[in-house]
Amino acid sequence: MNAPVPTVTKASVEAVTAAHAAFAHHAKSFRLAANFLPAENIDDIAVLYHFCRLVDDAVDEAPSKDIATRNIKTLKAQVTGESTPTTEHQAFIKVQRRHQLPQHAIFALMEGCESDLDTVLVKDRHELAKYCYNVAGAVGELMCPLLGVSNPEATPYAIDLGLGMQITNICRDVLEDAERGRVYIPQTWLVQQNLTHQSILSQRVSTQQIAPVIEQMLETAEACYRRAYIGCRYIPFRSRLGILIARRVYRAIGLKLKHKHQANPFHGRTMLSKWEKIWQVGLGFLDALNPVTLGWWKPQIPDSSLYDDWRELLPNEHK
Repeated sequence: MNAPVPTVTKASVEAVTAAHAAFAHHAKSFRLAANFLPAENIDDIAVLYHFCRLVDDAVDEAPSKDIATRNIKTLKAQVTGESTPTTEHQAFIKVQRRHQLPQHAIFALMEGCESDLDTVLVKDRHELAKYCYNVAGAVGELMCPLLGVSNPEATPYAIDLGLGMQITNICRDVLEDAERGRVYIPQTWLVQQNLTHQSILSQRVSTQQIAPVIEQMLETAEACYRRAYIGCRYIPFRSRLGILIARRVYRAIGLKLKHKHQANPFHGRTMLSKWEKIWQVGLGFLDALNPVTLGWWKPQIPDSSLYDDWRELLPNEHK
């Protein structure tokens, strides 16, 4: 017996349209890569991205910590079905149910955004892994069903890609985050260069001091990118190209920060030019033809210093 076809209402169409607008406006790098995903994937991916933005806005745009906490509690109730979702969130609830998205990953995302309510001063590698998993690795988990990935072995690699992207974002946004009272670089890594969180917040940092720390962060991201590259074999071929391009574009931001700006994030936000992005798209096409991503050859999986830290955050049935 055929399953009933969901009713397409004006509100649902408007919700998807709004999701695409948010996707195009806020996620320019990933939206570029999404152009190479199958058309049938794009609506659900845009809705997922829009939901991530709504979670972030529920915290960042709340006038007080109490209201932000209340916003997150309301979102959780809607996701679990304890309350009726607002029109704004109904599109995501439909995607969640259609693809059976893991609730632990959705809640991790909410926890990560909620953690930004207080002054953020990451203490060590474990805290870095937890934050990056919550705000980005969990999104990698949520993306898997939307891309048609069915093999559970793919999940760790999807999380690795999310972590690599988030660490790149952290390195790129050190200055902006410092102006918001946030430092996501582990204190234990800063002290190796005689730096502290306060050094970052006050921006009293020389290139010679900060560069080795940023390079360490980018090397950590690079391990995640290499692991994710191997895991792309699990993505259906038609969806694989878009993810490979996203990996290339984000990785290139870190490489540009390292090589052109001497790994000094205080020069301002590192961005790729139009032609640099086109070059990365071309490299993504070549990646799609590589024996590794085609699944013809599986090289040794590189170690990641964050792997054990984020693995312990997962429910036992997902480890």
